[in-house]
Amino acid sequence: MCKVSSSVHFVTRSSTSGQTEPVRAHWVPNTDVYTTDSGLVVKVELAGMRSEHLEITVEGNRLRITGNRPDGCRAAKCSFLVMEISYGPFESLLELPAGYDLSRAKAAYLNGFLRIDVPLAQRQMKHSKVLVAEGN
Repeated sequence: MCKVSSSVHFVTRSSTSGQTEPVRAHWVPNTDVYTTDSGLVVKVELAGMRSEHLEITVEGNRLRITGNRPDGCRAAKCSFLVMEISYGPFESLLELPAGYDLSRAKAAYLNGFLRIDVPLAQRQMKHSKVLVAEGN
């Protein structure tokens, strides 16, 4: 398993007046990935969000989780002493190892955590007969 996006990127956006707006952080949420007897579990810490603000897409063996955590709970003018909570758009891109079936993944968002269960790929055993030839 490889976490493809693992760094924080900062982007600036230009307003229509040509001036640059304040820098908005593009962040990667804390993520746990672990295996169970039935498959793989991806658990993402996303407190303060609603499930409709999340999007999960599958691209081959990659799982892309995107969304936007709004910052609507603080006063318009405030001075931070400590700021450790990330707000704004985020993206996490996980490349899963072989042996898991992303087409059967199921996701649930509860108590600030997104959990994605990815089952093991079903192995298709092909049965065939080997012909035994007469002779030498």
